[in-house]
Amino acid sequence: MRIILLTVLTCCACFFAQAQYKKKITVIAYYSGGPEKVDSLAAEKLTHIIFSFCHLKGNELAVDNSRDSVTIKKLVGLKKRNPDLKVILSLGGWGGCAPCSDVFSTSAARTQFAKSVLKLNQYFKSDGIDLDWEYPTIEGHPGHKYQAADKNNFTELVKILKSTLGSKYEVSFAAGGFQKFLEESVDWKAVMPHVDRVNLMTYDLINGFSTETGHHTALYSRPEQKESTDNCIQYLIKIGVPRDKLVLGAAFYGRIWENVPDKNNGLYQPGKFLSFVDYHRFAKEITPAQGYELFWDDVAKAPYGYNATKQHYITFDDKKSMRIKTQYVIDQKLDGIMFWELNSDTMTDGLLEEIDKLAKK
Repeated sequence: MRIILLTVLTCCACFFAQAQYKKKITVIAYYSGGPEKVDSLAAEKLTHIIFSFCHLKGNELAVDNSRDSVTIKKLVGLKKRNPDLKVILSLGGWGGCAPCSDVFSTSAARTQFAKSVLKLNQYFKSDGIDLDWEYPTIEGHPGHKYQAADKNNFTELVKILKSTLGSKYEVSFAAGGFQKFLEESVDWKAVMPHVDRVNLMTYDLINGFSTETGHHTALYSRPEQKESTDNCIQYLIKIGVPRDKLVLGAAFYGRIWENVPDKNNGLYQPGKFLSFVDYHRFAKEITPAQGYELFWDDVAKAPYGYNATKQHYITFDDKKSMRIKTQYVIDQKLDGIMFWELNSDTMTDGLLEEIDKLAKK
C-alpha cells in the first residue's frame, strides 16, 4: 500500500511540475506603436509588453515625448484586462543607444541611471527595464561608440539596476543572436545572476549589411548558414546560462532582397537588401498574384519566397514556423518566446494566435 501511495504521489508531482512549467512560459511582445492601437492589443495572450523605446537624456532614462507617455499609461491600463500582465520600459533599440558606451562607463552615471529607472517605473506603475543596447563591446549601429570596456561596464550596469530596483521590478536585456555577440559582448556568467531573463534577438541573422540571401530567423543551422536560433540557444546552454532565463526571439516581419538571381528559388544567392515588410501586409503583397512563390526549408524550419519577375527574395516567419518555435521553447524548457513586434501582426488570426494556442495548451 505504501508503494502504491508513493507511486501515485510521484505521478502527481510530475504532473503538477509539468503543468507549472507550462504556466510559466512567457509570451513577450515588443511594441513600438502609439496610444491609438493599445486598446485593440491582445493583452490576454501576453505575459509582457515591452514599450519601445525610451532613451538616455544625460545620464537618465527618459520618455521622449508626451505621446509616448500616453502610450505607456495606456499599456499599463491593459492590466485591467490581464492583471498578470507586466509592462516593461526599454532603453535604446537599433540606433537608439549612441551615448550608452560613454554614459555607462562610470559608476556615478550608472547609479544615476538606475535611480531614474526606478523613478520612471514608480511614476508609470510599470514593471521594470529591458536594456536594448546594440551593442556593447562590438560594432552595432554605424557611428556608435563601442569599446572593450563595455563588457565589464554592462555587467556593472545590470548589477546596480537589480540592487536599485529590487525584487519588485524586472531587469532583462535584448541580446544579439549571432555568434560574435554571443562570444564577445557579454560576460554571461557574471551578468545572468542579476537579470530575470535575456530576450534573444534570433532574427536579423542575415541583415541589411548581408550581400547574400539566407534565412534571417532560421530555427536550425544549415551547412550554408551556421547562424540560427538553435545555434544561439545551444551555445548559451553549453556555457551555463540557465534555460529558464532564455527567451527565443521570433520575427513578425520579413526582409526583402532585390537583384537576386533566379537560382535555388533565390536562397543563398547574391543580392541587396531592399526593405522590410510587416506580417499584416503579407496577404496583399507576398502572394502568387503579386508574383511570389513560397517555399519551406525543412532543415532550417523556415519559410521563404521568390519573385522571379522582380528578382525579389523574402525571408520571414509564418504560422508554421511560429508553431514549431513555440514547441521548441516548450521542449527545451526555456523561459518563453518574444517577438518584434506586436504592431506588425494581423488584428485577428495572426502569428500571436499561433503562439497562444501552444502556450496555453
